[in-house]
Amino acid sequence: MLRICVAGVSGRMGKIHVEAVSNAEGVTLGAATERSGSEAEGKEVGALCGMEALGVHVATSLEACTDDFDVLVDFTSPEATLNHLKVCESAGKKIIIGTTGFTDEQKQAIADASRTIPIVFAPNMSIGVNLCLKLIEQAAAIIGEDSDIEIIEAHHRHKKDAPSGTALKMGEVVANTLGRNLAEVAVFGREGQTGERDGKTIGFETIRAGDIVGDHTVMFVSEGERIEITHKSSSRMTYGKGAVRAALWLANKDKGLFDMLDVLGLQ
Repeated sequence: MLRICVAGVSGRMGKIHVEAVSNAEGVTLGAATERSGSEAEGKEVGALCGMEALGVHVATSLEACTDDFDVLVDFTSPEATLNHLKVCESAGKKIIIGTTGFTDEQKQAIADASRTIPIVFAPNMSIGVNLCLKLIEQAAAIIGEDSDIEIIEAHHRHKKDAPSGTALKMGEVVANTLGRNLAEVAVFGREGQTGERDGKTIGFETIRAGDIVGDHTVMFVSEGERIEITHKSSSRMTYGKGAVRAALWLANKDKGLFDMLDVLGLQ
């Protein structure tokens, strides 16, 4: 039985992960953590998440839990995730990273750690989103050079980073397929006298409102027609199930950096 530790267990995604682990076969909740000073410290995880008792209590030190889990599932914050990554690397533990908002330097730290431990790092663990990434790649290869490309994303009012990691990943897929550098061609919103659109650019528009779980659309627009590839999430459980699937897939890996396309066999 694969033992999973959930980081940030009292948050929205933390509770979803606990439920996903509890409902899945082949995995069990081995540990759960929260930041130091959290009101959740010491609480029984099942009670915290509105479930039956699971026999696991919330810890505020990941180092103290390393004997209790095999894989860490972390959807917290860049700083917290990097601290957890160091602990996992030192203890030889596997890690699933769904945190977004990393800088290029922080992403390099994750890549460096993957030389020692196995990591699944993806901005979105939804199976549907990752299938869309493959479709976006195919569309870009066929019609990308002849299209204006725009990416529109919407999330709840509490999301802290923008554009979303998923939107940026979609942009990266398009740019890489077309041989462009996303950092050079990305346009993040438009205002005022912008002039005529540069056909090589990839536009991003961000919406933050209410309780939107996550909507993403990539538009390929040419003269006379438009293709839109859209994914809409109505429940965060899609991310929880994807994270558990990734953990099970990672179980027999010794080291390396992977994403959900690897997990789903779509690379």
